[in-house]
Amino acid sequence: MNLIPVSSEGITHVGYHLDSDSDGTLELVFSSGGVYQFFNVPAKVYDEFMHAPRKHDYYLTNIGKRFPSSRVA
Repeated sequence: MNLIPVSSEGITHVGYHLDSDSDGTLELVFSSGGVYQFFNVPAKVYDEFMHAPRKHDYYLTNIGKRFPSSRVA
């Protein structure tokens, strides 16, 4: 998965891989060092996240506890 550097408090890199017609895997690298993948994330949520002025706030409100996830590093 290609990771894109982002300027955000708490999140340093973002990756997204479309797994089906509308859902994919979102990978977030946190400034604390943790790397997590979130599954079944709609492309619309990824687009909204990438355009959010405060990505960490968007993550907390719309991604963090909403989608199944796994720590990968």
